[in-house]
Amino acid sequence: MTGPVLAVDQGTSGTKALVVCPARGVIGSASAPVRPRYLPGGRVEVDPRELLDSVVDAGRAALAAAGEPVAAVGLANQGETVLAWDPASGEPLTDAIVWQDRRAELICTELAPRAASLLDRTGLPLDPYFAAPKMAWIRRHLTRRGVVTTSDAWLVHRLTGAFVTDAATAGRTQLLDLDTVDWSPAALDAFGLTGEALPDIVDADTRVGTTTAFGPPLPLTGLLVDQQAALLAQRVTEPGTAKCTYGTGAFLLAQSGPRPLRSTSGLVGCVAWRLAGRTSYCLDGQVYTAASAVRWLTDLGVISGAHDLDTVGGTAPDAGGVTFVPALAGLAAPWWRGDLRGSVTGLGLDTTAGHLVRALCDGIAAQVAELADAVATDLGTPLAALRVDGGLTRSALLMQAQADLLQIPVEVSALPDATALGVAAVARLGLDPSLTVHEAVPEWKPSAVYEPKARAGHAAERRARFRTAVSALLDTPA
Repeated sequence: MTGPVLAVDQGTSGTKALVVCPARGVIGSASAPVRPRYLPGGRVEVDPRELLDSVVDAGRAALAAAGEPVAAVGLANQGETVLAWDPASGEPLTDAIVWQDRRAELICTELAPRAASLLDRTGLPLDPYFAAPKMAWIRRHLTRRGVVTTSDAWLVHRLTGAFVTDAATAGRTQLLDLDTVDWSPAALDAFGLTGEALPDIVDADTRVGTTTAFGPPLPLTGLLVDQQAALLAQRVTEPGTAKCTYGTGAFLLAQSGPRPLRSTSGLVGCVAWRLAGRTSYCLDGQVYTAASAVRWLTDLGVISGAHDLDTVGGTAPDAGGVTFVPALAGLAAPWWRGDLRGSVTGLGLDTTAGHLVRALCDGIAAQVAELADAVATDLGTPLAALRVDGGLTRSALLMQAQADLLQIPVEVSALPDATALGVAAVARLGLDPSLTVHEAVPEWKPSAVYEPKARAGHAAERRARFRTAVSALLDTPA
């Protein structure tokens, strides 16, 4: 059995680090905040140095909390966040453009005639959410110098000197050929990125180099994009199983097996992971605003924070006729209308804070239910249950709404920090190739199971109201 490993999850609003022991579980943890700047015009950016500092600070603090040495380190990343940087010095040449940023909308509009071929080749619809449009925007508007990559390649370079990205992160760029799992010349040409120096694509369980950033020299043996790391930690390894992570956004991923599947329902087909040379694929659906919508309600003074959802929501028996489409950063899958804004309808003088909270929970749950329907269509079979993780799973109100609108059980992970635990498993696989995936991944067990309480007809009515509200947004003139 390998010793403990340090797992670092570099996320949108913070970095979480865990020291994970195969026998004793998590023996040390720490976090460090990251503060993206939300700017006019749908721009979201962050100082790359803040990302690196948060990785180092959280990792060192977790090691100090554990008080014992580790054998290796693994790193999970945000996926679609990009920057330009100097490969000689390692210095950033731009701020990091965060995955939520919409500034590359015009580039996507220009490329609309190639959208179908890009979808077929890469599995991804044309949208500023993905990395390639942002990379093209940087090259067009900010700098031609250095290299332009996703944030993981820069972080790994700063930690080890290597120039690599894992196959799953590469699959979030819209530059990866889904069949060959290699950079696509046709996609590079479409985005005007032909001739760019791109990182080598490696397996998630690759020993990519050694870092001294956390103290003594440590091999970096695990790399994986955040949602796929959570997918692995939830043991969603068989086709037809699915998980949803409720973080800044909500992300539903379903395992689709060893062959790539192109969605016909508005989902993303992408690499789940490549381990020991073998690729697994998944279907992926996104809700851009989950916890960020809760933060918006908090900033308005409706609630005092996510911990308040159940208290305030519990003061109302239902949403009181209010329908909330929380498209505060646009609608993602399956609609792909990032230009839209959210809506709250059905307000009256009798509307209370409790009604608004209930409506928000229904709005988030209804979007996830739309994604689950799309997965069922693409896979040809409905989901039997949904495994869930992330901070908002602490809200019984939201989780019950999710079970009611899905009409299937919602199983809440007993293990917080699923993304970090997933990359810890990958780091162990990179350290000890004799391990199987099931030996490396922690045992999965739910801390709670929410069974549907609402009758199917009532759930269908709630979902129909949500769809009507979405249709009204879709019909709004640009």
